[in-house]
Amino acid sequence: MTSLKERLTDGLYGLGWSAVKTLPEPVATRLGRTVADLAWKRRGKGVLRLESNYARVVPDASPARLAELSRAGMRSYLRYWMESFRLPAWSADRVRNGFEAKDIHHLTDGLASGRGVVLALPHLANWDLAGAWVTTALETPFTTVAERLRPESLYDRFVAYREGLGMEVLPHTGGSAFGTLARRLRDGGLVCLVADRDLSSSGVEVSFFGETARMPAGPALLAQQTGALLLPVTLWYDDSPVMRGRVHPPVEVPQSGTRAEQTSLMTQALADAFAQGIAEHPEDWHMLQRLWLDDLDPAKAPPESGKGTA
Repeated sequence: MTSLKERLTDGLYGLGWSAVKTLPEPVATRLGRTVADLAWKRRGKGVLRLESNYARVVPDASPARLAELSRAGMRSYLRYWMESFRLPAWSADRVRNGFEAKDIHHLTDGLASGRGVVLALPHLANWDLAGAWVTTALETPFTTVAERLRPESLYDRFVAYREGLGMEVLPHTGGSAFGTLARRLRDGGLVCLVADRDLSSSGVEVSFFGETARMPAGPALLAQQTGALLLPVTLWYDDSPVMRGRVHPPVEVPQSGTRAEQTSLMTQALADAFAQGIAEHPEDWHMLQRLWLDDLDPAKAPPESGKGTA
């Protein structure tokens, strides 16, 4: 049975998609910034976790600098949501002009080769906008996965939203997603996966900003099993309405070693590319959850940051 909290959550997201997309863009931008600043001032768990994560990314930052980063991070996070609520109403030209990618030849050359491509991204800036740009500007459909959310109606909203942007969306659970992704790649298709967090037992341990975290094995395994090109992608915002991005050089399958060893090396290479992009634009990394393994152990977890400055 759906709880009251779940019905309320679904209703709020529904309101966002129905109402925010009708606002003039400057109004939506101001609304997002206002909501972000209110959330930041409340110093809730998500903001404190964001600040704690930034403390690892920028280890020499003062408390004032961390507070400044978390405020900018919340504004970036709400920009993501405002854009996402409005994306279904954007024209094709607005989508094409809303994103600029460096080194896009890594992707287009890979697709032209017919070998299939896996794009792996961290939670940076707006991955949905990048996906909409791929389906619109490059006229290339792709397949992705989505974590099942509660209530089920909210998950259905996200699936419908992303399918409306031209994506094929598979449920993360159930075990069949990997096989479908592999088939798409063997057919020369494109797969896009957000891949900077996996706290399950199947996650691959990596060194990330000097400490141990887990990231999903899926991107590396798909590249190994299908021969697809594995490309890290990082995204960021600047002061303009245009989001920026970079397609990093391919992560190659090692010539030797066991499958587990190959997967470990490839996932570490992804982590290194992600770290480069996050270090350059930490405020656009929307990681409001625990990531590092030490944070799962209360005895080892660093204290949450205290009150920030206005």
